[in-house]
Order: sequence, then C-alpha cells, then structure tokens
Amino acid sequence: MDVTTTITGFVALYIFMLAAFTGYEIIGRVPAILHTPLMSGSNFIHGIVVVGAMWALLNAATPLEQVIGFFGVLLGAGNAAGGYVVTERMLEMFKSSDKKADQSSSADKE
Repeated sequence: MDVTTTITGFVALYIFMLAAFTGYEIIGRVPAILHTPLMSGSNFIHGIVVVGAMWALLNAATPLEQVIGFFGVLLGAGNAAGGYVVTERMLEMFKSSDKKADQSSSADKE
C-alpha cells in the first residue's frame, strides 16, 4: 500500500495563513498575566511542529528542501526546549522563599 501526500504551493500558503491568523486571534485575546502559563501549557504544540518539520525533512528531495527542513527541526526543537526552560523558571517563582533560604544556607555550608 503506497500512501503519498502532496501539498501544492497554494494549499500550503493557505494552511500557513490560516494557522497564523488563528494563532494571532487566540493569543491576542489572552490577558498579559496568562501568557506564561498559556505558553507552558502549549509546549506539546512545539513537539507537533518538530514532528511536522521532521516529516518535511524526510520527504525533502532537493538540497535546498533538506536545508530548510533541517532548520525547521532545529528551530522547532529550540522553541520546545525554551518553552520548558521558561516553564521551569515560572514554577520557581511560586515556590516559597523558605525553601530557597534553606537551599542557600546548605550551599554555604559546603
């Protein structure tokens, strides 16, 4: 069974424009205080982007397509990793200051 998928230039452009408009509308209506939790909750979307970029890279036929696919995977992975770093920093803000003081005093003893 041979399954092939082809996306023409206009269809790809349409999908990109629809995704950009939808993302802008959704993020634009979120209050500023909720942007970081929203980003941390949407890290799975970055994973989907990486999977899509890997799929595009595997189906690349020309060296230019391979370079674009490589940078897509690289940037998607960096975006996902950055999202987790920001999430970790955000969660550190909500920890009690007593734990931070205990950690710093134990570090001073060593």
